[in-house]
Amino acid sequence: LKSGIDILVGTPGRIKDHIQNSKLDLSSVKHVVLDEVDHMLDMGFAEQVEEILGFAYKKGSENNPQTLLFSATCPRWVYDVAKKYMKDEYEQIDLIGKKTQRTAVTVEHLAIQCRSSQRAGVLGDIIQVYSGTRGRTIVFCETKREANELAMNASLKQDAQSLHGDIPQKQREITLKGFRNGVFEVLIATNVAARGLDIPEVDLVIQCSPPK
Repeated sequence: LKSGIDILVGTPGRIKDHIQNSKLDLSSVKHVVLDEVDHMLDMGFAEQVEEILGFAYKKGSENNPQTLLFSATCPRWVYDVAKKYMKDEYEQIDLIGKKTQRTAVTVEHLAIQCRSSQRAGVLGDIIQVYSGTRGRTIVFCETKREANELAMNASLKQDAQSLHGDIPQKQREITLKGFRNGVFEVLIATNVAARGLDIPEVDLVIQCSPPK
């Protein structure tokens, strides 16, 4: 930051800290991007984001930064934010349109009913049938405890490791690298793995508990 940079990527809280400590000057910013704007503002960051943008925007100025908002969903309030920080002639690009329930045509969807006590055994069978011994599988669980218990369950014939919020970041990176490189075949994760992971060639994704 001291020597000058072209692009800054940060979370609202950290950027705000640097501004308040006079380590960051946003007065000459030319472009502002809010990624995952629906989640970021819905999670309570709205005030922080508005405060940060206040350092870069001057009301009614023609020289305000170009603003780009990326959002998987667009509730009404997302458009309200857009109007506030974008010029009147802003463009909306919709990559989904009316196909809100569309899923990939190359993916098969199955719903399997079983008792909780049978879940580990059923999971082991499903992974064996649909992913084989060397295919990659991601299993999503609702709780950290459930992820740990499943990862150690003898019903899973393949090597499995868990990924959740209690695991240190460095170990998470090691786990993900091992999964990508085929060191183990089954990744059992909470929603900490639900966004932003780039893992190629996953044969099977299982929602072990209905997602909230």
